[in-house]
Amino acid sequence: MQPERRVIVGVDVGTTAARAVAFTLDGTARHVATRAYPVVEPVPGWRVQEPDVLVAATLAATSACVAGTAGAEVVALALSSARYGLIGLDAAMTPVTPLLTGRDTRSAEAARELLSSGQSRELHRSTGTPVHPRNPLCKLLWFARHEPYLCTATRWWVGLKDYVVHRLTGMLVTELSSASGTGMFDVHRRAWSSAVLDLAGVSESQLPPVLPTTAVLRLSPAAGRAVGLPPGTPVVVGAGDGPLRSLGAAATEHTVGGLTLGATGALRTVVRAPRTDAAETFSCAALTEDAWVVRGSVGNGGNVVRWAARVLGDDNATPALLDLAARIAPGSDGVVMLPYLWADPAAPEGCAPPGAFLGLRGEHSRAHLVRAAVEGVCLQLGGVRDRLAELTPIGSVRLTGGAFRSPLWREVMAAVLDCPVQVAGAADQVTLGAAALGLFAIGHTADLQAAVTQLDPGAGGDRVTVDPALATAYRGLRTRLPTLVTVAGRLGEILDAGTGLSAPARP
Repeated sequence: MQPERRVIVGVDVGTTAARAVAFTLDGTARHVATRAYPVVEPVPGWRVQEPDVLVAATLAATSACVAGTAGAEVVALALSSARYGLIGLDAAMTPVTPLLTGRDTRSAEAARELLSSGQSRELHRSTGTPVHPRNPLCKLLWFARHEPYLCTATRWWVGLKDYVVHRLTGMLVTELSSASGTGMFDVHRRAWSSAVLDLAGVSESQLPPVLPTTAVLRLSPAAGRAVGLPPGTPVVVGAGDGPLRSLGAAATEHTVGGLTLGATGALRTVVRAPRTDAAETFSCAALTEDAWVVRGSVGNGGNVVRWAARVLGDDNATPALLDLAARIAPGSDGVVMLPYLWADPAAPEGCAPPGAFLGLRGEHSRAHLVRAAVEGVCLQLGGVRDRLAELTPIGSVRLTGGAFRSPLWREVMAAVLDCPVQVAGAADQVTLGAAALGLFAIGHTADLQAAVTQLDPGAGGDRVTVDPALATAYRGLRTRLPTLVTVAGRLGEILDAGTGLSAPARP
């Protein structure tokens, strides 16, 4: 049998690197190329990048990937990027601001004002995006207040992928997925919200037109020369990295959740129309026009265990400490960790519960503390699943992220969820999702799920066995957790009042 000579290239412009992966159309092989770039923090809380540095890295990664396919036919490039970034461009399409990344928190004050005023409720209902410093809406409010001269010099406000698409195709456009994460797009009307744009102080003419995520543009001659492809090669505009991660994990049915655990954690599920919750907890972003990804997240995830490793051992000791923690009985012999080490920068002062170890005794070791940290994070994510299930049922979950290479993380997370759980097999969920969306967009498959399995037959992953006794134990602990959080919050208030110490600085 002749090897497949056609590939589709998924390109993800991420938070720290551009990654291009060429997938053969029969799912037998792939080629990967990555180019890293820095994140700069000129002021605490400001996290920025140079847009043209990211574009250069994207072109270099794509070129290296194409060169590694040994002359195979590239049927399309399909794009993904980190969401929530914001760039100001002048009339010549030259950046007048750096990229303000999704982790830039300079607009925390604007976010807290919207929350405390009650405006956030209507914003969330119409845009599907909780008010938060990461959102372009809050970033624009910051610019209007602190750098009005830049606002007057800015012809266009765009996202990261919008700028990359422009450099690849010459077209300045955005797409439904990225637009639905700005906090300015009415997800029910599928249009920019005039009321929110008035609040942000921008006009619709300053924002790119919104295309479907499956829209196909064409590679420009200059970009073609840079990446080694013919001009006119199809470029699928694609979607944001979060929705595409769900697709790459083969979590596209509305009863299937995709749980990602890295430094932070997120649980996503796909619904057929935009959904929002009254508590303003979940975001809702498009994958396609009839597939919307509802997402709940936690800011304290794998970073909690890395913190424990640093405090109790060293940064390189995490795997060894996890091995030690796996020998401790479930429940950590009575130690419970509330893993709230980092406050949400959008939360009003004093509203975030403090982190705590509860139930400590002299016989407890660092292995107990590490296991309690793992359990605390998993219990927190279990609470996200419970709240998400109020919007839409979740009967099974696919686990993704580097943390789940650890047997302990897999075992505890599966027991807390207490439902069928699989560890997604794909190592490149985002680029696989981008490539699958691209394959669907150019008409090579009938549906998204078929596109994923065509490019990676093992994307569904391996089943994790749920220990019934462990599930029962964690179920009992979960019922007590809200009380423990309340008690810890009150103790934190007492300590702050008694010592006169202020709350920890926000990140």
